[in-house]
Amino acid sequence: MKENKVKKIVGPIRVLVPMDDVGFRGPIKYNQINTLNNIYLSIEGELINGLHASIPLDFDGEILELQKEYTVLPGFIDCHTHICFSGSRSRDFAMRNSGISYIEISKAGGGIWDTVSRTREAGLMDLVQGIETRSRALIEKGITTAEVKSGYGLSVNEELKMLEAIKIANETTPMNLIATCLAAHIIPKDFDQGAVAYLNLIVNELFPIISAQNLTNRIDAFVEEEAFNEKNTESYFQAAKDYGFDITVHADQFSVGGSKVAVKHGALSADHLEASGDDEIDLLVQSETTCVALPGASIGLGCAFTPARKILDRGGKLAIASDWNPGSAPMGDLITQASILATYEKLSSEEVFAGITKRAANALGLDDRGEIKVGKRADMVFYETSSYHEILYLQGGLKPAKTMIGGEFIEY
Repeated sequence: MKENKVKKIVGPIRVLVPMDDVGFRGPIKYNQINTLNNIYLSIEGELINGLHASIPLDFDGEILELQKEYTVLPGFIDCHTHICFSGSRSRDFAMRNSGISYIEISKAGGGIWDTVSRTREAGLMDLVQGIETRSRALIEKGITTAEVKSGYGLSVNEELKMLEAIKIANETTPMNLIATCLAAHIIPKDFDQGAVAYLNLIVNELFPIISAQNLTNRIDAFVEEEAFNEKNTESYFQAAKDYGFDITVHADQFSVGGSKVAVKHGALSADHLEASGDDEIDLLVQSETTCVALPGASIGLGCAFTPARKILDRGGKLAIASDWNPGSAPMGDLITQASILATYEKLSSEEVFAGITKRAANALGLDDRGEIKVGKRADMVFYETSSYHEILYLQGGLKPAKTMIGGEFIEY
């Protein structure tokens, strides 16, 4: 995107929810966050450079006067998605809901390998177009930054194709896309030398290219005992750190062990955690690793939610993301999913909004967004309501009226 140095002022904003007084850890009580009324925001380029009670007399830029009353929050951050893919898994969903097991679905040609096959068949620009389409849908829901994983290529060339598609889409969509390499998603069916050999292949042949071409600075692995576990990911994550990559882990979704791997390697985040028990929670909350709840996967699979309440009450770091993917979490609606998680885990509105703004930014290692504050990105979502509680109360029924990314309103 072209650099924008235009000066502008936006307002009056009826209720501004800056999230600037929220910490990265622990619970947040009902109504215990700062809000400001009838505020004007001055913006220069992509950044916020002032909060004002009225338009400054000496202001010489563009004035964007709001004609309606809005509640404004930082742009939402979806810190875990798989929106680079091709194909559909609606058959898997129907079979799963009919009581057919995952193994049976896989034997019938479904599961992750089905998406791998469809994604391999897709051309580069087909994948770009798919990301663009899904990004537009996310922007309309107030998402201004989304992490996007590879992981449906599962070979050096196909993983490169996915990461290149994410890079291109990041230039063609207003949304900020954060690429993550998930080459260690599953062991490819067409690779018969086992997990260690596959991970060595990725380290030796893929890591040098993605580092040299700056395709991502993030490495992920799906840690489950039958595939990638504590032992066989040891050298994999060490190699990733040697390259200077950040680590994130698909952890404790079906069995425990992944959280230990995440903490051991200093991962920015451990995502899923539906199977985490007290020991895993205690380990995580004593670390700097952010726990990322993915309620979309729980809804899609009909399984337990991440123990979000326990994580917060024990002083942990909690973010919330959609896990938008074609298999277990096809909804892709972060607010609806977070609202449902809040109901079952008894999360305050404030905890939810922290989990999809400032704390989600922290999960991605980003300190330039997630709050409305001087020097931060002018990424914001505008709702026609006088109370931020209405947003979660209506469980996705109240749509954003406007979304601003980098100081520009995005046309829906």
